[in-house]
This record gives sequence, structure tokens and C-alpha cells, in this order.
Amino acid sequence: MTPHSTGNDSLPIYESLVRERGDVVAEAREVAEETQHQATQALNGHGEVQQESRPQQ
Repeated sequence: MTPHSTGNDSLPIYESLVRERGDVVAEAREVAEETQHQATQALNGHGEVQQESRPQQ
């Protein structure tokens, strides 16, 4: 991206990688949010933290 980019520019390389491999950035964000939620629950003493089984790729 250039310094003058608005963020709405098309990123064809990224888009093709998302089609081929999935949106790893979005998946990592989701896992991080869930982990943060579980850690907060554990630190606040709200019962057992349940681990969701996710298929490995």
C-alpha cells in the first residue's frame, strides 16, 4: 500500500491467498478473542474453562 492509500484499495494477492488458504488473519483474531475471553473467565474464577476442539490444518 502506498502512503496515500485509503484502505479501500483492492489487494488482489491477499484476496487470492484468502481464496486458496482461508482468511488466516481473521481466524487468528477469532482464536485470540476466544482465548482472551477464556483467560478472563478463568482469572475471575467463573468455573472451568472449556476448550473447544478445533480441527488442525
